Amino acid sequence: MNRRTTPVNRRIALTAALALTAGLALTACGGGTTGNTAPQLKVSDPYMPQPVTQSMAGAYFVIKNSGGTADKLTSVTSDLSKDITIHKTVGNKMEQVDSLPVPANGELTLGPGGNHLMFMGLSKKPAEGQTVTIELHFATAAPITVQVPVKATSYTPKH
Repeated sequence: MNRRTTPVNRRIALTAALALTAGLALTACGGGTTGNTAPQLKVSDPYMPQPVTQSMAGAYFVIKNSGGTADKLTSVTSDLSKDITIHKTVGNKMEQVDSLPVPANGELTLGPGGNHLMFMGLSKKPAEGQTVTIELHFATAAPITVQVPVKATSYTPKH
């Protein structure tokens, strides 16, 4: 059988090559389930122990990221205070940081003795049973507004 390159054979070969190239391009662009999705953030278990004084308060919660891309908590705003800082605890020392990582398919936990928020110079002293509104800001994801219940000073979460 004589296999000469004819215009029909060239068109068939070109069509096959284009189909293969398109399939590879779609896979590379995330057409598959490779986990390269944007951060998907959700806040759970927020609380603020009732402040002892009007000078400072702390807040705790968990940020869960079900997305395939990491993000960072970069700042927090609230009408409770104009001076809200992010802290991590290393050993027995508390350090102010510019951000905290929220890992891909993971979580960032803020709790007593670890990562937490500090509210300085409170505009009012919230009481147990009240709710404080805060807005969390991230490097990538849209801000999240969180209603934080004020708990007793001695409150310990059940997790």
